[in-house]
Amino acid sequence: LIRMNGNNNTVVSEFILLGLSNKPKIQIFIFVVFLIFYLTTLIGNILIIIITTTVSSLQTPMYFFLTNLSILDICVSSTSVPRMLKDLMSAKKAISYAECVTQMYMSLGLAASECFLLAIMAYDRYVAICYPLHYTQVISRSKCIKVAIAVWICGFTLTIPDIALTMTINLCGRNKINHFICEVPELLSLGCENIMVIELVIFIIGILVLIIPVLIICMSYIRILISILKIASSLGQHKPFSTCGSHMIVVTLFYVSGMAAYMKPRSNSSVNNDKIIAIFYFIVTPMLNPMIYTLRNREVISALKKLRSRNMSV
Repeated sequence: LIRMNGNNNTVVSEFILLGLSNKPKIQIFIFVVFLIFYLTTLIGNILIIIITTTVSSLQTPMYFFLTNLSILDICVSSTSVPRMLKDLMSAKKAISYAECVTQMYMSLGLAASECFLLAIMAYDRYVAICYPLHYTQVISRSKCIKVAIAVWICGFTLTIPDIALTMTINLCGRNKINHFICEVPELLSLGCENIMVIELVIFIIGILVLIIPVLIICMSYIRILISILKIASSLGQHKPFSTCGSHMIVVTLFYVSGMAAYMKPRSNSSVNNDKIIAIFYFIVTPMLNPMIYTLRNREVISALKKLRSRNMSV
């Protein structure tokens, strides 16, 4: 687990994840609850991917981005939940250093990509509602593909400094992580040296990954709401208001939890709070996104019914 290198510094080769609880009965309860959450996430997002890629009427930029969101949600949840479920049923909760770093990079890169994608989706809705006549020119199929590729590349590129700097800290032999997943903030809390510079870099990257997308989302939705208020009919206002409101709730959960985890000093961190925060952006929002963004949509429900009747007739 822990060995000495040539400079008499302790090198950690394995970590122990302490998880959410060490009480067997509570562990079983947590296992059942989060297994249901994870299966709901998989079923909901896979269903969206199938519908949006097979139904011709849904081959639009909005649903293209929703497909990408579903793929990201499946991946984000899968980086943490399966491992957590395994540990809940295992006596030994050890994770190798390499596996821990891989988990950190994948989960952080995917979450960052989702931050950018949600901002793009908000801008897409802004153009569709405020400039409907120019929508097909501004948001074309080829542009959507390029933007989606850029989102994934930016997400995984901007998180490299976080991971690289975290790997340089001296842990002084500490290898017990009081969490259910390997995360940058948790490894930083194990360090036995001044991490002010690392925290500053992470904060700056947090501005790029979290704050800027939030500003884009807020500006897009403000413009959307202004356009909605110009609609004369109160009945015509109700559906857009309901849709925007539900979108903002899930977006707020995702971004606020991300900011709470990555944009505050370790000295102000509470272990239990960090675990709850991680549950929101790794488990809750990937499960809510299909329900909020897609499964409440009349077009999707209609397509789902057609797909179901087609399969039944076959």
